[in-house]
Amino acid sequence: MTEPISNPDLHSWYARPVLFVSDVRAALRFYVDQLAFVKAWHSKDGKGTVCQVNRGSCELILCQDDKRRDKSRLFVELNREQLADLRRLITERSISHDYTWWGYDVIRILDPDGNELLIPTEGQ
Repeated sequence: MTEPISNPDLHSWYARPVLFVSDVRAALRFYVDQLAFVKAWHSKDGKGTVCQVNRGSCELILCQDDKRRDKSRLFVELNREQLADLRRLITERSISHDYTWWGYDVIRILDPDGNELLIPTEGQ
């Protein structure tokens, strides 16, 4: 039997999902211009194929890699105010989306490469 962790903060993990994209610049336009993320960094002084976008504490690494055509699914839980803001963005910017079930009723947004963002329709 393992000993309990005495200080959970000491052992917390920091994770950022990597979404593989076919065109990092097109992906950046989608996440920044449509979903209001902010570009945090971009390899090779903005000329590279890897970058990070942030929206609050949601941080995504976008990676253009011709050998990877994987699809990812990101589950994003928002509070009521954040959900209302997202719904406003969807309407104002005509963001393509649909509604589905994934353990909850969720809004499903696909990025240009088919990566899914699932957001529960009931904010916390």
